Amino acid sequence: MSDLFAVFGVNWKLLLIQAVNFGLLLTVLTYLLYKPVLKIIDERREKIAEGVRTAEAAARRLAEAKAKGEGLVATAAREAEGLVAAARTRADERGAEIVMTAEARATATLKDAAERAEEAKRLALKESEREIARTAMLAAEKILREKSA
Repeated sequence: MSDLFAVFGVNWKLLLIQAVNFGLLLTVLTYLLYKPVLKIIDERREKIAEGVRTAEAAARRLAEAKAKGEGLVATAAREAEGLVAAARTRADERGAEIVMTAEARATATLKDAAERAEEAKRLALKESEREIARTAMLAAEKILREKSA
């Protein structure tokens, strides 16, 4: 075998030393570089997995909060509709009450105006009767003067 190494120009002592050096280098790199890098990769993988779990939990909480918010909005909308309906009912009642009051006032005003008009008519007729009586007396007096004259 040593002849075979000599034919190819390989020094077996140097090859052995290089193999030992390679083994030492492999061992040192394994402990100083490969294992720490694997540890960092595992830690990052765990952090990423934890982040994914946290994001999923946050998404669930967000969905729950959104559903709760929609429920609150729906409840508030129903309550608002009830309040609006009650306000409309009260407004309709109040409006009917105001219309009835206005109609009563209008009726009273019309009645009062009719009474005043009737009184004015009666006074005008009485005044007319007096004026006619006075005119008739003046005419009769004038006729009597003309006959006596």
